[in-house]
Amino acid sequence: MPQSPPPFRRTLLSPRHWPAWLGVGMMRVLALLPWRWLLRGGRALGWLIARVPGERRRVAATNLALCFPDLDDAARSRLLEENLRDAGCMLAEFTLAWMGSDAAIARIALTIDGLEHLEAARSAGRGVLLVGAHFSHLELCARLVSRRIRIAGMYREHGDAAFEWAIKRARLRYADAMFSKDELRASIRHLKSGGTLWYAPDQDMRGKEAVFAPFFGVPAWTITATHHLARLSGAQVIAFYHQRTDSGYAIRLQAPLADFPGADVVADTTRINACIEDMVRAAPTQYLWLHKRFKTRPAGESSPYA
Repeated sequence: MPQSPPPFRRTLLSPRHWPAWLGVGMMRVLALLPWRWLLRGGRALGWLIARVPGERRRVAATNLALCFPDLDDAARSRLLEENLRDAGCMLAEFTLAWMGSDAAIARIALTIDGLEHLEAARSAGRGVLLVGAHFSHLELCARLVSRRIRIAGMYREHGDAAFEWAIKRARLRYADAMFSKDELRASIRHLKSGGTLWYAPDQDMRGKEAVFAPFFGVPAWTITATHHLARLSGAQVIAFYHQRTDSGYAIRLQAPLADFPGADVVADTTRINACIEDMVRAAPTQYLWLHKRFKTRPAGESSPYA
């Protein structure tokens, strides 16, 4: 059953939330622009981002050096430049995903391959866990695919209560439900009922339910939720590929992972990281390299971001 929108509380009008409301208002105005205009503006903003030195630029450069050691310095510099420019597109795409009208979303070109895998799982009464990754267009592609299939999502709550209220309400316009990372039982119930749940397990999150698994050959602290959600719900796990093209977006659903979950949580988590690595290699400039993916290190190793 679809979730109800979060109730509005008068405390959300407190002055401390005014910057968040200003941001939401600006996003609503920008979302009135056509998709191509928004992307042009995003690329212009990305050009400025790429010109400014700072911590996030160093983080992205470090990640690229760790993950693409075979590239020479010039090639990695080009990849870094393109990725920083793409960060501006990310802001435009989040704006359109959350605040764009249904008519605006319908005008964006979309191709989807592999829907038969999802339909087969549903015909068998199985829930589906769609495993994606943090690309710049993850929210927009979630909304685009929701025009064809009903989905729910897992997310991390925003620190500002007003922004969290506005964005969760926006997401529930196109998603059946949104579960925070702490709502594991509700997520399992959704999957057991035959629902489809999208999430991205490719960020370094503090917590005990994680293991080190290779990502581009580097040990990465990775949450084990994919293994546990599949084990407890009986859902099939399908890799959810998506990338921006010259004309719109392309989405591909792979066949369900065979013999998943297995008995070894580390082996299963390694398989998931391999899927995500494959997604990233298909569109490396559109991945969120700004995140400190390797901040948690095995005992005795220092942080590469120090």
